[in-house]
Amino acid sequence: MSFFPIFSWLKTYRREDFNGDLFAGIITAILLVPQGIAYALLSGLPPEFGLYASILPPLFYAVLGTSRTLSVGPVSIAAIMIASALTSPAVSELGNPLQSAVILSAESGAIMVLMSMFRMGGLVNFISHPVLTGFTSGAALLIIGSQLPQTLGLKSPVCGIDLNCYESYFQNTNFATLVISLIALAILLFFNKPLSSLLKKMGVPPSFVNSFTKCGAIFTVLITTLIVTKWSLNVSVVGNVPAGLPSLNVDFIDVEKWRVLLSSATFIALIAYVESVAIAKVMANLRGEKIEPNQELIALGVANFAAAISGGMPVAGGFSRTMVNFSAGARSQISMVIAAMLLAFAVVFFSALFSQIPKAALAVIILVAIVPLVKFSSVRHTWNYDKGDGIAEAMTLIGVLVLGIEEGLTLGIFLTFISHLRKTSHPHIAVLGRIPNTPYYRNVKNHCIDCLEKWDNLLLLRIDESITFANINFIEEFIDSELKLAPSIKHIVLVFTSVSDIDMTALEALEQLNSNLKETKISLNLAEVKHFVQVKLERGHLLTQLSGQVFFDTNEAVNKLNTL
Repeated sequence: MSFFPIFSWLKTYRREDFNGDLFAGIITAILLVPQGIAYALLSGLPPEFGLYASILPPLFYAVLGTSRTLSVGPVSIAAIMIASALTSPAVSELGNPLQSAVILSAESGAIMVLMSMFRMGGLVNFISHPVLTGFTSGAALLIIGSQLPQTLGLKSPVCGIDLNCYESYFQNTNFATLVISLIALAILLFFNKPLSSLLKKMGVPPSFVNSFTKCGAIFTVLITTLIVTKWSLNVSVVGNVPAGLPSLNVDFIDVEKWRVLLSSATFIALIAYVESVAIAKVMANLRGEKIEPNQELIALGVANFAAAISGGMPVAGGFSRTMVNFSAGARSQISMVIAAMLLAFAVVFFSALFSQIPKAALAVIILVAIVPLVKFSSVRHTWNYDKGDGIAEAMTLIGVLVLGIEEGLTLGIFLTFISHLRKTSHPHIAVLGRIPNTPYYRNVKNHCIDCLEKWDNLLLLRIDESITFANINFIEEFIDSELKLAPSIKHIVLVFTSVSDIDMTALEALEQLNSNLKETKISLNLAEVKHFVQVKLERGHLLTQLSGQVFFDTNEAVNKLNTL
């Protein structure tokens, strides 16, 4: 794929595509304003950091990205990670948190580009879905905890488990702020299913319904801002937002600060990439398009570096914005170019209007968007399916809440690898029997004993995993235990249907096993060996020293050995 994917689809770009992109761009631009400001405040940064991050980064992604509809900009999960990083003791000691935020953008971008140079696009596969779900749920709960006080006009509580402290804490609730929060919540909920049902009953075209109902956030901001302004309510507002486009600079080059922020930037880059690619793949599948993971690393890396140059926070693909962009009819990244240009126009000429936006309304917008990300039921579902993955998901969620964002994610990844190693070190081994009058073999433990044909002198074992240093001891112990249960065994057949590799340690162990069995007058045989495995075995001594034979299939082995 070209380094500049935009040129590949521009060749077939049509006027009809532009019509869809224009409408989608306008709708997405409307959403960018409240989201940009809200996520900047969630990060503990001035509102312009979120707005600036929504101008240049989408333009660079449009040129370099492989997704036609991904909307790149500030996102909630990255925002809470930024807040966590900026409030950590090591980063706080650096001073100037605004510069640290810009460094996080530049450094996370540099990490992504570096990953692309080493073709590490597949790194996304090292974070399992349960771990990512647990991380998202935990981060969402942290966001909810940070935003709920905003809806009441309170600072974050420091009461711990002191219930009496909370009683006096809630007594300081700002009534005007609470009213604004309830109005904001009512508007957002109305723009969800009620408005959609109402418009459909009125015969409004579905395409318009889908687009208009996504404008709840901007209407929430407009209405609550008008209420606050008209009645001069005593509530916390966004405050001054500088007018004009951001000035471009590279004053974030500081080796010591980059070193201190490296771990945080790495996690932000990793999560931003994983989240963006996951969203991009979902959208691409809906239209039969293709995403190139390694090119996405380049596009997102450059987009984050663009955010740093323009004084913005780290960016990623946002699910809600992307869905709005897609639903509104976007055909290409031209929609995001239009959205970025409209936002730039608003920042230049209308930034003064942003100053009176109540923070409580923005907090409610975040809460409504975040609450669906908390999925406790997913932990139960994962546990029922796979205990190891269930533990990893639950501990990731708890780890994020108790230990912190980075520590919780690290714990989840670590537990996933532990679970994987445990599974590979304890492979499933089936003792086989033959279905009478057929050439088919099944696990005797999964069928009634009398339903399968067995032989006193034969032991058929199917190993459902590659044989490596991690599991060869388990395999040897399994064979020993089966031989003790059936002392009349004269021939062992290892069925290699599921064995796709044998490492050197396992090969040497099999050679020793063959030697030990030969001393006890038991032959070791192999069946259904894949060509690749056969080639590897021929490089060692096992086949030349094998006390038994190598059979083409299990049925041949049984017919031959049962007569011996």
